Order: sequence, then structure tokens, then C-alpha cells
Amino acid sequence: MPHSIEVKPGAQLKLSDYDPEDTGLSSGKEAAKAEIERDIERLAELQEVLYAEDKRSLLIILQAMDAGGKDGTIKHVFRGVNPQGCEVTSFKVPSVEELDHDFLWRIHKAVPRRGHIGIFNRSQYEDVLVVRVHNLVPKQVWKGHYDQINRFERLLTEMGTVILKFFLHISKDEQKKRFQERLADPRKNWKFSEVDLMERELWEEYQRAYEDALTNCSTEWAPWYVIPSNHKWYRNWLVARTIVQTLDSLDLKFPAPKSDLSRIQVK
Repeated sequence: MPHSIEVKPGAQLKLSDYDPEDTGLSSGKEAAKAEIERDIERLAELQEVLYAEDKRSLLIILQAMDAGGKDGTIKHVFRGVNPQGCEVTSFKVPSVEELDHDFLWRIHKAVPRRGHIGIFNRSQYEDVLVVRVHNLVPKQVWKGHYDQINRFERLLTEMGTVILKFFLHISKDEQKKRFQERLADPRKNWKFSEVDLMERELWEEYQRAYEDALTNCSTEWAPWYVIPSNHKWYRNWLVARTIVQTLDSLDLKFPAPKSDLSRIQVK
């Protein structure tokens, strides 16, 4: 696993130490494209064993600034999986019902069941990001969420859920470029919102919030990975490679048949 992108538990993270333009772990774009195809194939194979074994589940968490590539990552990395065993959940502004519960209530409901892969487009971390930047709750409340999230994720892993968390790291200039592309392409106009520009004005506040979230919540049981994402092919390659290597390390096994199949004949 490419440890240089993994946030070490207890280490103070600075996003300035991570270059969004970096492609240094790959052998180049063309080689990476071929490797991505192999990893996508392997992911489909591993998903089948995960589903058949029915003992563990995999939770992928994707966080990023607006236009960071969450949708693109889901589209490209998971295009080979069986949709019957994979669920994608996008967490928007909480509903009235959700706000009447603790902030983890809506998250726990969406955690994948055994044998399944769950993908979160945004997640419980919105409650230490958006909530913090926009002062939606007092500081002592959102600061308490770090420990609550860690204990929640520890519980999930103890119950058999493997958690991988990816921060798709883009530069402010790259975000501007992607916003401009959305404005210029009629097929992408629907993805643009003026709210995105308002959030962009808070870029530095979000960077500090992400640094604290990744510092406080990268654990041995649920690590964070900082994925340089200015280059989409490199982003896809790193995410796919990390997922495949993690699943391979689980030594997944097809279950033994429930009876002696050698004695069965199909007539």
C-alpha cells in the first residue's frame, strides 16, 4: 500500500505538505491506465468473494472540496462492481428528521451490511467541516465530534466493517478550472451552483478544518488517505490500488459448500 499518502495516527497533518499535482507513485499516465483496468477487474473478483463470504463489509468514504472529484471517482473506480452488492449514499443538508437525532444517526443507517460495499459521497465528517466553518454549532460541540466519530468507526470495524477514507486533494487553481469547465459546457451547467462560489470564498477555513479532521480522525482501524487529485487518472489509480490492496490483505475466502456436492447429480 502506498504509505506516503496515508495519514499516520497521531501525526499533525499539513495539507501544504501534499502537492495536489503529484503523480510520483505511478510509472506514468499510460502505465497507470493499464493498471487501473487490472485493478478494476480485480475489485470485481474480490467483491464476489466478499459477498459470498458474508462476514465483512467495506465502507469507502470520499471527502473533497467542491469539484474535487467524488462523483468521478465513484464512476470510474467502481464501474466494474456488481450493483447488487454496492450502495452509494450522498449526504446532503440534513433533513428535519435527521436533525432531530444525533449527527451519526443518518450515517449508521447507511453503513453497508455484511458482504456489501458502501460508498459515502460526503459523510459524518461534514459535522466537523461545514458545521465548523459556518459556525452552525458551538466550538465545544463540533470538537467533541472527533472523539465520537473515532469511537463510532471503532465500533463498526469491531463488527466487521473495513473503513477506508479518502480526501481528494485539489488546488484552488484546479477548482477554478473545473468550475469554469462546468460553466462553459451546457452538459455540465446543472452541476454548478452559485453556492459553490460562496464556499470557495471560505477555502482557507475549509483547509484548516480538513487538516484538523484528518489529524484527529486518522486511526489504525480507520485510516485517512490524502489523494493528490489535480490529475484525475492519478486519483483513480491511487484509490483503486489502495482498495484492491486492502481487500487482498483480508484473505477473503469463498465459503465451503453446505453439503457434499460430489454426490449431487443434475438430471
